[in-house]
Amino acid sequence: MDHLSLIKHPIEKELNDFIELMNSNLKHDEALLSQVLDHIRQRGGKRMRPMLTLLVAKNYGQVSVETQHAAVGLELLHTASLVHDDVVDESDERRGQASVNATYNNKVAVLVGDFILSTALLNVAKTGNKRIVQNLSELGRTLAAGEILQLSNIQNQEISEEVYYQVINQKTAALFEACCVIGALSTGASDEEIEKAGEFGQTLGVMFQIRDDIFDYYDSKEIGKPTGNDMMEGKLTLPVIYALNHTPMESMLTLARKVKEGTVNKDEIAVLVEFAKNNGGIEYAEQKMLEMSKICMSYINNSVKEKTVKDALTAYVDYVIERRL
Repeated sequence: MDHLSLIKHPIEKELNDFIELMNSNLKHDEALLSQVLDHIRQRGGKRMRPMLTLLVAKNYGQVSVETQHAAVGLELLHTASLVHDDVVDESDERRGQASVNATYNNKVAVLVGDFILSTALLNVAKTGNKRIVQNLSELGRTLAAGEILQLSNIQNQEISEEVYYQVINQKTAALFEACCVIGALSTGASDEEIEKAGEFGQTLGVMFQIRDDIFDYYDSKEIGKPTGNDMMEGKLTLPVIYALNHTPMESMLTLARKVKEGTVNKDEIAVLVEFAKNNGGIEYAEQKMLEMSKICMSYINNSVKEKTVKDALTAYVDYVIERRL
């Protein structure tokens, strides 16, 4: 079986139940809202985050109605954040199709994002678990703070890995951590088990974001963004940060400052992309992922007992490292 098939194997029924519940929450009688929700529902994606929640729950007990509402709440919160992020970033595409703001307008995108966020809160309230409600509420605050930090870092002239990881830890890593924590919470796992699951999710989330950032150094319409899109938005990611700090060239540092100032053009971005690729940036980022994968595998080997769940989570780690989309 391929990685995705292995990941889904122990949770096939539960994943189908999740998709049914998720889709039922992305419907409305009002014509325009219904149309926009249909647009969002069609780009469902691979459901990597919900699958993680379901697998962690399966590891510590059983996937319950509480788990499903928590997973839907998390995915809806994530979906709302993406709709809002596209407005902030002025993005025209999301997962290879036109973004909500590009298809409609910013006003519609913000309001629909708010509707989805409220629906997320409704689902998490249905769990009846105060710790799950608190965790998702804190996640919402963390994701918003992470987005603001990212915006402020564009103005920050410092080019360092520390700044890069600060943003990831308040965005992607926080989301993956919450997936694992909430999955464990929904089964009544112990505080120690919940903490270990959260650490696993946090590390996995950093790996996921590094891989996502590497994609930006290669052109692929399937990813839904052109080469150098992050730099066009004022963001410097791990490969180019490494190259700039380990092969300092004033001309490249000047281009990096132009990225942060928002004055860089496509040709200059192409030069920075090639500089990062030619000076070990991609290899360094991939090495960081491999180091983190060992931390993830330690959790899997020591904290996961059931073989199909262990195989699924191992495939999950491998998929994050090896994925091409």
